[in-house]
Amino acid sequence: MNDQALRDHLIQLLEEEHAHAQFESAVKDFPPHFRGRRPDGKGHSAWELLEHLRIAQWDILEFSRDASHVSPKWPAGYWPDSEAPPDERAWDESVEQFLADRRALAELVRDPATDLFAPIAHGTGQTILREAMLAADHNAYHVGQIVMVKKILT
Repeated sequence: MNDQALRDHLIQLLEEEHAHAQFESAVKDFPPHFRGRRPDGKGHSAWELLEHLRIAQWDILEFSRDASHVSPKWPAGYWPDSEAPPDERAWDESVEQFLADRRALAELVRDPATDLFAPIAHGTGQTILREAMLAADHNAYHVGQIVMVKKILT
């Protein structure tokens, strides 16, 4: 596989549907009155999952490109404080930020100056390839959970 083909595959993993639910489809038209509700009072609400996705992807992106980045405290720093968004605007802002960070991560992968295999200088052996795959895998898992929450509640 050549370098460009690998980059294209990574971007598809991050942005497209294929065997996984697509983020945009999962959050589109999610009823506002169900965004902060946990199915049967258990698990996570769609808001908690959305915020977890946003925070984790942001952390992966910033770690990948900024040596001075400090990750949130694990695990509490990767989840919102409440199971419901404070208002309808918060949901939309979280969606927009997730998409902006995903685009930035895809651009990092797309950039031919990015060595996908080189260890990140400030890391402990991580590479941009690993971080992009980590983000895609993590996103796919939790987007699937959002789809399930939506199916249960609606």
